[in-house]
Amino acid sequence: MSCSEISQLPSTDIKEEEKLDEGYQKTYQKFDEIYPTLPKRDDWWGDGLGAGQFVQYQGFWIPSGALRGVMLIHDHFKPRPTDIILSTSPKCGTTWLRALIFAVINRNSYHFDDNHPLLSSNPQDLVAFLEGHIQQGGSTSFLETLPSPRFLSTHLPFSFFPNSMTSSAASACRFVYICRDPKDAFVSMWHFMNKLRARQEMPPLPIEHAFDLFCTGVSLNGPFWDHHLGFWKASLESPNMVLFLKYEHVKRETSASVRKIGEFLDLPFSAEEENEGIVEKIVHLCSFENLSNLDVNKNVNEEKQRGHLIKNPEFFRKGQVGDWMNHLTHEMAKVLDQITKENFQGTGLNFD
Repeated sequence: MSCSEISQLPSTDIKEEEKLDEGYQKTYQKFDEIYPTLPKRDDWWGDGLGAGQFVQYQGFWIPSGALRGVMLIHDHFKPRPTDIILSTSPKCGTTWLRALIFAVINRNSYHFDDNHPLLSSNPQDLVAFLEGHIQQGGSTSFLETLPSPRFLSTHLPFSFFPNSMTSSAASACRFVYICRDPKDAFVSMWHFMNKLRARQEMPPLPIEHAFDLFCTGVSLNGPFWDHHLGFWKASLESPNMVLFLKYEHVKRETSASVRKIGEFLDLPFSAEEENEGIVEKIVHLCSFENLSNLDVNKNVNEEKQRGHLIKNPEFFRKGQVGDWMNHLTHEMAKVLDQITKENFQGTGLNFD
């Protein structure tokens, strides 16, 4: 069975007795003890009352509402050697890669016609968001019900995962990671966070303030550079476990990137599939132009998305390379380039 032979993910509801499991209770207790001691910031999207806060945990700034899920993953998530995990720093192409990988994995399950799930469902509804589902359900048991191979996505840094997920042993998961030029990633994050602020009737965050926060590492799952470096170094040490992609290259060479993903996942495209143009069909189906213009992604279905923090249209903006030039001054771009150079020096990672 393919990883997602369903049009929507099932409910994350768990039984009350699972919530009382002794192991989970220990994690809840640890959370209750550590949370009050952590540094907190609400500059990006805080209301001054605790909502929208970021907390600094193990060197990274994460949403306060995600921390319990992060701790549950570390203590209780049971990886499978067939697991496929898309890992991204926020605003680096998560939705696009969800769609591409979903289409690659399930290309024998769905025809490229009007009934393909990606034409009627947002990619986030087809791929379980690891920390989000665990936080919502208060347990990892929902993920244990998913058939293998499981396709999951996450924004967590590499260092947050337990050894059982990141070991180079044969039992470890496989990660696909995509990085992005920090100038474009910052601009995308700034637009995204201001959409969330507007929904809460908060004034826009000035780009100058957001820029200062980003440069000092205070951003969603930041520091941005540390997030990239964690997966970059892992990809060098264990290339069979971590596939490291660059957003700019995937945009420029999408067909080649799709083939690379297929090979990494042990799902190479056959000569017959190549002759049938399957790669090109996946590229078209998952293109920004196609996905962003679908009704399911252009419009908000209030019934289906009631209670969702992020509505479907907010996952799509421009999907371009170089849009930062429309928002950043020359001096701001120089500052980000210098920070990137200093952080990546000697690692082999760059955006040239």
